[in-house]
Amino acid sequence: MNIATFGLADFVGVFLGFVLTLLVFSYVLGDNPLFRFAAYIFIGVSAGYAAIITIYNVLLPQLIFPLVYGNSGEKYLSIAMLIPSLFLFAKITPLKRAGNWAMAILVGIGAAAAVGGAITGTILPQMLGVINSFETFAPANTSNTWINLLNGGIVVLGTVSTLIYFHFGVRSEPGRLPQRWAFIEKIGKIGQIFIATTFGVLFAGVYLAALTALIERVSFLWDFIKEIGLQLLASI
Repeated sequence: MNIATFGLADFVGVFLGFVLTLLVFSYVLGDNPLFRFAAYIFIGVSAGYAAIITIYNVLLPQLIFPLVYGNSGEKYLSIAMLIPSLFLFAKITPLKRAGNWAMAILVGIGAAAAVGGAITGTILPQMLGVINSFETFAPANTSNTWINLLNGGIVVLGTVSTLIYFHFGVRSEPGRLPQRWAFIEKIGKIGQIFIATTFGVLFAGVYLAALTALIERVSFLWDFIKEIGLQLLASI
């Protein structure tokens, strides 16, 4: 980073990044107005950016432009999209009940997309991964058979036990609290171990990413201070 080669706008941007980084680092002293100020700026800029992206990538090309410049079919489709959108705005008015049907459609489509994505993007690939883990047991491949068998077995055990852990069906008996079948409970305990291991790995990844960001910000502060110091010494 060579500040001498920066223009005024570049220097202002670097300086603001320096100040905001210090404001965020002030959280080590506890929650304070400086940190909250930086958080408010981040949230406001993120919300404004999301609004601009929504306007220019969704509302204008998908609703406004077809309604104004499109053919008759595009205009009818835009009107069909505009009507539930207007009813959604009713949710922030005293007539909030009028927007319930539009919200129900929105939530239903979102839930269907989430379920479909979970099935096609998680469950089916996991099942195929379990099946593919045993492809190495073909007669033509005899090397490392026991290692492959162990790996495949762990994959099968982890997949089955994790899915069974989320089985919440219970049996009821007079005078006793509803509870799951004993074998379901025992296999679910094994699945709980795999789930805890997965969360541990994910947490380690998040921690590593945060540590990397911290190192980058500390390096940025050091480079900025060092460059400012060199420029001051050069000007003396």
